Amino acid sequence: MAITSTDIKLKLSTTAGSAGNSNAGTVGASLGKYVSTTEVVGTQNDLFPDITGAENAGSQVDYACVFVHNAHATLTLQQAKVYLSAEAAGGASIAIGVDPTAASAVGSASAQAVTIASDTTAPAGVAFSSPTTTGAALSLGDIGPGQVKAFWVRRTAGNTAPQANDGVTFTVFGDTL
Repeated sequence: MAITSTDIKLKLSTTAGSAGNSNAGTVGASLGKYVSTTEVVGTQNDLFPDITGAENAGSQVDYACVFVHNAHATLTLQQAKVYLSAEAAGGASIAIGVDPTAASAVGSASAQAVTIASDTTAPAGVAFSSPTTTGAALSLGDIGPGQVKAFWVRRTAGNTAPQANDGVTFTVFGDTL
């Protein structure tokens, strides 16, 4: 059976614990290291908290680590890619970048992504862009069954008028046998 959209999960990261997929992640503290058990499901504030007035006026930049988890039991997500398929107009700007750490088993005890000190610290070795088409999507490489691969999200406040329901949609796609 082919990999379906329900087999591909987006999850927050966590710096807690000693292995991936063993601790919950929290919004605003997805600072890399391990994949968490907490899925990013597309509800309001499930990746970043609201931007405060002071953060907006200061054009604050925030970062969050997101993992792509191939939960299929036997198939590899080949040539996996990610892009921004939708972004709310008039709010913060979003860019993404691929973590330099190789794909790994979901429960790996080795670090699965680089770690940052705070949500305003840029991750080392990550180049950001804002791809909005499948042709411009960023390559994540192959993600085997039960493996994860991280990418980073950069949110830049634009000193704009208050925006309700500001957000972005990520699309992950690839091939299967």
